[in-house]
Amino acid sequence: MERIKYVIDTFASAKIEISEQQAEKYVKLCDFMVEYNKNVNLTAITDFEDVVMKHFVDSVLPFTMVQISQGASFIDVGTGAGFPSLPLLIYRPDLKGTLCDSLAKRCTYLEKACDEISVEAEIIHARSEELGRKRREEFDFSTARAVAAMPVLMEYCLPFVKIGGRFIALKSVNEDMKCAENAAKLLGGSKPEVTDYKLPNGDDRRLVITKKVNQTATKYPRNSGNIAKKPL
Repeated sequence: MERIKYVIDTFASAKIEISEQQAEKYVKLCDFMVEYNKNVNLTAITDFEDVVMKHFVDSVLPFTMVQISQGASFIDVGTGAGFPSLPLLIYRPDLKGTLCDSLAKRCTYLEKACDEISVEAEIIHARSEELGRKRREEFDFSTARAVAAMPVLMEYCLPFVKIGGRFIALKSVNEDMKCAENAAKLLGGSKPEVTDYKLPNGDDRRLVITKKVNQTATKYPRNSGNIAKKPL
């Protein structure tokens, strides 16, 4: 009960209200991830309190700052250990989540983690740029919590989004956002909206939202080599 209360209180410090049942799922997810992490490299953050703040609250807080309709579909591109998607699906079980990762071991973990916490999600083992060519403009929003530069993330993520939808990127505050504007335009996006905020522990974060206003040209996404070598 002590850890469940800690999770509830930590989310409350970010002005996010969660139930005891949701807190139990976060505790279960933390325990499962930390144990699994002994054999498959998922995260460098394994301390319970750090996981709650730096993975769980960090994944959910930005989605309380943007209005997302009931039952919206989304894809988490390059999801890794399932962030932000798994904490988000605990908080918003009405959402229809697709988790994409290029590493089979991580996808196996994600399937088991979903079973562990009774969360429904589609897990896809694929390279993002290949999946982006097959499932174009299918989702209400795409998201990524990744270290790649914004022009690179844009090319991976915007092709998935329906016209009228959004790409919601969770970023650090160190990146120059000017370079993202040209990429957004080429890929059918609006000028990115940038909001800087802090986690309750004082860590700086940035939320970047790009609306999809036009279809993405069929030549995008390019192969991963071109995306990395010649960002838009």
